[in-house]
Amino acid sequence: MNHEHHIVVLDFGSQYTQLIARRIRELGVYCEIVPYWTSVKEIAARHPKGVILSGGPRSVHEKSAPMPAKGIFDLGVPILGICYGLQVIAKVFGGKVKATAEEEYGPRVASVVGRHRLFTGVRKRIRVWMSHADYVRALPRGWRAIAETESCRYCAVHSPDNKVFGLQFHPEGSHTDDGTKVLRNFVFRICGARKTWSMKSFVESTVEKLKDELDQSPVVCALSGGVDSSVAASLISRAVGDRLTAIFVDNGLQRKHEGDAVRMLCKECGIRLRYIKASERFLAKLRGVSSPERKRRLIGREFIKVFEEAAVREGGVKYLVQGTLYPDVIESVSVKGPSSTIKSHHNVGGLPRRMKLRLVEPLRELFKDEVREVGKIVGVPPEILARHPFPGPGLAVRIIGEVTRGRLSILRDVDWIFIDEIKKAGLYSEIWQAFGVLLPVKSVGVMGDRRTYEFVVALRAVTSRDGMTADWARIPPLVLEKISARIVNSVKRVNRVVYDVTSKPPGTIEWE
Repeated sequence: MNHEHHIVVLDFGSQYTQLIARRIRELGVYCEIVPYWTSVKEIAARHPKGVILSGGPRSVHEKSAPMPAKGIFDLGVPILGICYGLQVIAKVFGGKVKATAEEEYGPRVASVVGRHRLFTGVRKRIRVWMSHADYVRALPRGWRAIAETESCRYCAVHSPDNKVFGLQFHPEGSHTDDGTKVLRNFVFRICGARKTWSMKSFVESTVEKLKDELDQSPVVCALSGGVDSSVAASLISRAVGDRLTAIFVDNGLQRKHEGDAVRMLCKECGIRLRYIKASERFLAKLRGVSSPERKRRLIGREFIKVFEEAAVREGGVKYLVQGTLYPDVIESVSVKGPSSTIKSHHNVGGLPRRMKLRLVEPLRELFKDEVREVGKIVGVPPEILARHPFPGPGLAVRIIGEVTRGRLSILRDVDWIFIDEIKKAGLYSEIWQAFGVLLPVKSVGVMGDRRTYEFVVALRAVTSRDGMTADWARIPPLVLEKISARIVNSVKRVNRVVYDVTSKPPGTIEWE
């Protein structure tokens, strides 16, 4: 991959940082996120065409306020500060930032003042999305405002030499009108970047890179039957050919007929498959465990043990391939900046510190929709690419409380009915992810004129673009009614069904 024309984002901990990168990649320009403390030398070595300072939850007035490395503004490339990034710029250049406890959150109308390249093609009055408490009260000497709102005089500003820019609003958010145009103007008109990023070029460069980095040793791939691992396996197969063995671990935590989907994929893609039955082993590890984090870590570590054992049987294996995606990394550990750890994923936070196998994660920097595009290019069957995301720890994190064989059986049947019915209703492709959750709650019911006291299951369905944010799916009431009736009548030990109407944020997509 030629990253000569790319943009670097310094992450100050904003929940929208990943959206900045997404929007710029959608423009056909590679965008990389690095922690705000990254040295000027490291950034210069990347030869970016421009730098963006993200927003963040802190105040520049705090004693330990995050600040970029000294010299960042001497790189000689255009710099754009967004929200907190603007306030950092104002403070560094001698402006004044006012601290206030009154947060401004939501839509505002901004008026563009005069003409400037940053707002080429942008309407004179646009709706913008605000999310801040502090604001710039006075600009540094010589700076000019190029957009304002009724409550924010310096909504968009630029330096005298037109090298540094600041926006108080979030252009990356879908609620900002013409936000993509603003970013496009910065990337192309101001930074002079060219379109060099596409999924086709990603595939080509990744395959070549893997050929160079992986020696002639055998490679094993963790294959679950989901989109991520299937695409990772197919991509790696292009680089190493018949040296790849896909390993499917039947840990007893999968959906119904998962093994059949894996066999179909390997047959169509010409990948050698090893099927390992290990359900007793995993269930023994999970016995008595209720903590979701402990579940994830136990499952992740047991996976690695299984693969290391399989590698010994294969002989000479050095590499383990996983389908880790960017949202997995961001939610598990703050490897790219000061964002909060939300939960660990079994293939990120659940891994042991010392592994005998070298981890290979070719999709680690991609979002879900980008992965699906890669899948089309490398020939993954459409029915696999269309599947909803499924967590690495499987049904274990959809059972609140202890995981047992009986509870798995209940949830597996609930999940199958739920998915089957939304497919029949023609809703499957409109929904990002749908699944059931078995609650550690029992309720009174009446079935066949008899009192029952059985489990409650929650149904969860969300719409999303990349999994970073999500909204609950508006499934028609008649469809929900049919799903509920079928579950209660078909699945023993369930007598009540509820529907989750929580968005992300504040909730996560998965319950655990």
